[in-house]
Amino acid sequence: MTDTAMAATALGKRFGRRGGWALRDCTFRLPAGRVCAVVGPNGAGKSTLLALAAGLLAPSEGTVTVLGTDPASARTRVGYVAQAKPLYPQLTVAETLLVGADLNPARWDAGTAERIVAAGDLDPKARIRALSGGQRTRVALALALGKRPELLLLDEPMADLDPLARHELMGTLMAQAAQHGTTIVMSSHVVAELEDSCDHLLLVGGGRIRLAGEIDELLDAHARVSAPREPAESAQSAESAESAESAEPADLTPHTVVEKRVTGRQLTALLRPAGPLPDAWRPTPPSLEELVLAYLRNPQAAPLVPATPEETAA
Repeated sequence: MTDTAMAATALGKRFGRRGGWALRDCTFRLPAGRVCAVVGPNGAGKSTLLALAAGLLAPSEGTVTVLGTDPASARTRVGYVAQAKPLYPQLTVAETLLVGADLNPARWDAGTAERIVAAGDLDPKARIRALSGGQRTRVALALALGKRPELLLLDEPMADLDPLARHELMGTLMAQAAQHGTTIVMSSHVVAELEDSCDHLLLVGGGRIRLAGEIDELLDAHARVSAPREPAESAQSAESAESAESAEPADLTPHTVVEKRVTGRQLTALLRPAGPLPDAWRPTPPSLEELVLAYLRNPQAAPLVPATPEETAA
């Protein structure tokens, strides 16, 4: 066993010799046993990152390791559900589960797979091509969890599910993590879908990791403040009035500002404090959604990614 479920060092993926970079210079470490949200807008590189971890793509630069080894060597210990949920359309539900058992003879958990399918009232004799998108998602998750993986990679797993099915399957995933210590990595562009279930965050924006770490620690490292602007020396002319509009508290400068807005004489900002903040600024902790949206709206904001053990040693 390893205490690291997934790690990347300067990881990058480029499609074609002249194509753009889907991912570039990504470095992070995901401890084992976490439920990790991979969040970002469509096209940010989330699916590429999961496909690299699953061993379906090879990096163009850098490295990615899974469960202490390369993705190909860890494949029997990793479950992966792609966004398209590829299954054999001509097989029945029951036949699909038999294929899962044949491909994973040493680790297959038939009871778990059958319970997930049964909870959706699926006819075992129904062919995959006759199922709805949400029903195919349930079968794909049954295959992945029946494998009893140490690491489960899910690319937009809940997109095809109705709210009730989403809640039920999320409960199944959390039970899997609690009972077996499974590390679960779920991508989504809907933060609210993952906020109550995940304890670790990877925020991907523009093909790069913008935030990485324990969610509670990331939230504690930021503050939303509301402070009066510092008045301008003079606002007699149009030029000085324009200067007044851009004035801000001088003490904001030492802090890492992620986002700021000025309304009248008030300035609000999301920042990473460099030290204690004045009580007059009325600092409050941000929500996860506020934190994510602030970084995505401001791609120039400095990322926050903890140093890897290798970087710390260096």
